[in-house]
Amino acid sequence: MAGVGSEKVFENDKVIVWNFTLEPGECTPLHTHERDYVWYAIAGAPLQIYDEEGKDLGVFDVPTGGIFSLKLEHGYLEVLSEIGKGARVPATHKALNAGPTPYREVLIEYK
Repeated sequence: MAGVGSEKVFENDKVIVWNFTLEPGECTPLHTHERDYVWYAIAGAPLQIYDEEGKDLGVFDVPTGGIFSLKLEHGYLEVLSEIGKGARVPATHKALNAGPTPYREVLIEYK
């Protein structure tokens, strides 16, 4: 299974920082989040989310400049931030950029 970002740019004993980019129509590989994390959307887009069986879980609209905080609990990620608060997705999933422009975020995993 793949990592949670396109490129790991920094790691120390407290965090892992990832750069993450998805072109329009591009889908991430199936991946599993194993830590709580936050992300900042440098260039937002609608992300179509799928579970590990390929079931469509709906679209998560990510605005440019949006900051998200997610907590991992019992195999699910729960959005704690104001944008998307209370939304839950399986920790193992994939995401498709359903928008017309590239999507870009910086993701920080807590160790």
